[in-house]
Amino acid sequence: MLNVVEGKLSGLCQDWKRDHMLLAGIDIGTLTCRLLVAEVNPPEELTVVDADRHILRLGEGVDQHKRLSQAAMDRVVSMLNHWKEKIAKYPVNGVVVVATSAVRESENRQDFLTLVTQQTGWEVEVLSGEEEARRTLLGIRFGLPPAMSNFLGLDIGGGSTECILSQTGKAPGVISLDLGVVRLLERVFHLDPPTDQEIYQAEACIDRELAKVSKAFGPISGVPLVGTAGSVTTLAAMAQKLSRYDSARVHNYELTLSIIKGLEHDLITKTGPQRLAMPGLEPGREYVIVAGTVILRRIMEAFGFEACLVSDYGLREGILVDKARKLKNLE
Repeated sequence: MLNVVEGKLSGLCQDWKRDHMLLAGIDIGTLTCRLLVAEVNPPEELTVVDADRHILRLGEGVDQHKRLSQAAMDRVVSMLNHWKEKIAKYPVNGVVVVATSAVRESENRQDFLTLVTQQTGWEVEVLSGEEEARRTLLGIRFGLPPAMSNFLGLDIGGGSTECILSQTGKAPGVISLDLGVVRLLERVFHLDPPTDQEIYQAEACIDRELAKVSKAFGPISGVPLVGTAGSVTTLAAMAQKLSRYDSARVHNYELTLSIIKGLEHDLITKTGPQRLAMPGLEPGREYVIVAGTVILRRIMEAFGFEACLVSDYGLREGILVDKARKLKNLE
């Protein structure tokens, strides 16, 4: 098993092991922004020093208007400035800031990138869907036993969904789908609770995108499904009725298709405010969780998966592993 440790530093530690690196990574997502400060020693160890995440909805309205709103950009930049102060407390060897679907698809993305640089001094790397999938795979692998090398990785994001086929001795197969929880919510789910017709429309949208996966990968069988990102980890927390998010209980939890269907039934028969009373659901996800649950359920049905292994490791960890490998010339 990988030696994955989580903990806080007690004071500023200046005497890091020489073969380890202290890195900070920020994932600017369509729905959620995430910070991770960690000591990374690939390929065996990742020690979490500090972590934070906030639902900031940077991609709100991007699917319709193709532009980032000023209000959304300001929310994110304000949080980045807050995190810059936090990161300054640690003797980091480097900071990596990446952006995904909302930024790469917006017509005014350069305005956002310039604003971030002017306000924080950071350069933001806008990841392609394929590069996002590659680094997500690095993060997923870091949180799995080394022997588990064959699996289908699934990263359900706010603006896109990445499918990654990991097979021993082969280059990973990656495909980025035009399918995410914010995007599906804005395209299809206009009523709350959603109607049966809206569920059918959502399934049709998902099925059209999944045809690309079948064409790219061919038949998918004999490998487990490993899911990461907010929708999947939230469903794991809800399945266990967690009053507070607990990574140790979420990571490597097995979500069965029957559990997902049961949660979906409960979610689609409630309004957003009513959903907030369900244990494990964090504020800000009360609407998008419906789209995320339908996406996961439909993917499992389409490819014959009866269970999904939940990974609390994904892109946020992957960008740090990638940076550490490059600094150590392990690539």
